[in-house]
Parts: sequence; C-alpha cells; structure tokens
Amino acid sequence: MPAPAPEPGAGRAGGPEALARRLAGYLDDPHLLHRALAHRSYCAEAPGEESNERLEFLGDAVLGLVATEELYRAHPDLPEGDLARMRAAIVSTGTLAQAAAELGVGDAVLLGRGEEASGGRSKASILADALEALIGATYLAGGLAPARALVLDLLGERLAAAPRDAAALGDAKNRLQELAARLGLEPPSYCVEDEGPDHAKRFRASVAVGGRVVGHGEGRSKKAAERAAADEGLAVLAAGERA
Repeated sequence: MPAPAPEPGAGRAGGPEALARRLAGYLDDPHLLHRALAHRSYCAEAPGEESNERLEFLGDAVLGLVATEELYRAHPDLPEGDLARMRAAIVSTGTLAQAAAELGVGDAVLLGRGEEASGGRSKASILADALEALIGATYLAGGLAPARALVLDLLGERLAAAPRDAAALGDAKNRLQELAARLGLEPPSYCVEDEGPDHAKRFRASVAVGGRVVGHGEGRSKKAAERAAADEGLAVLAAGERA
C-alpha cells in the first residue's frame, strides 16, 4: 500500500507543525487547527475538506468581543466613537495580517496550487482570515478563556498602543472643524451642561455648525462629551455632504 501523501506544507520550515507548537496551550485540537488553516482554494482541490470560512466568522465575533472589552475597561472616559475607531484599527485586515505573519500563519496555511503560485502565503486577506479562524477554533476547543488569552498574546501590545493609534486618526473635534471649513460653514460651537455631584458628574454637550445643532454627546468629562457630540456631528454633516 502506498504511503499517504503528506499534508501540504508539512515539509516546509515553519509549516503547520511549527504553528501547532506555537499554539500549544491555546489550541491543542489538531482537527480544528487543520480546518482553521484550510483556505477555500485548498478545499476546492481536496474533496470533503471544510474551509476555514465558518471558523473565521466565529473568530471575528470573538476577536471583536475581546478587543471591545479591553478597550472599554482601559479607557472609561473615551466616547463610543473613539473606542470604535480604536477597535477598527486593531481588527483591521492589515493589523491582523501582520500579527498572523509574526505567528507563522503564512507558512502553515493550506492553499490550492493556483493560490500558492500567486503568492497567497503573503496575501493580507488570507493571513487575516486564517488568524480569525484560529481564534474561532480556539474558542470552540476551550471556550472564551483560551481564546481571550490568545487574542491578548497576539494583539496585546497593539491594544495598549490603541490610544496613540486613535490620536493618529484625528480627534473628532478637529475633524469636524475641518469638515465645516471644507463645506464653507462657520466653525463648530459647543454648549456643555453638567449634572450630578462633584464625584459623579456627567456632562452633556451639543455642537452647532452654521447655526444648526448637528450633534449631541455625553461623557464623564467636558472633553469626552464634546468629542461625542463632534462624532455625531461628523456623521450628520458627512451624510449631508453625500446627499
């Protein structure tokens, strides 16, 4: 009887076996690991194989939950808009692809011959999708605790750097001012009110552009409330600009 064909990538330095060793303690189920690495191009050439797309779908949700909770707890004064931008930067295809490359996913992912020949091992979308699939597989194998640990191991430094990333994306108040100028409108003006005792004060802000109130926001500080209002104002003015 002829020997079974080796799994694609089995003989490559840093292939699936090397990745399995790196993931030991997080994901120890070889079947789930195999499925998480199975790109649809590989499955098209291997009848009966299931691609990693369902695991990617699950992993995307787990990743979003972990990243959101970390940012929520670490930045209690930031408005939803800033938190959303920070999360978007962390779970972006580019960031995930970089983390996947550092982990060695590119050498381990299972590809069809055509995708292999076209440089699929370095494609950002393939790397990012496989990383999300690995997170989903980890969740299925052991629940949220190991999946959370894996996400923080892979992306913890990026989560810690998220405030700097958000600042690089631009403060909402500055961007609202720039948009108003581009539209030929007067600069934004803010009205802020506060309520509650000094130790638990809440701030409510509204922002007007060109004499029209375009946004409202709340926060635990005046600055946070103004930024939340500016975020809403950005959405309102941007929608009007597109109309």
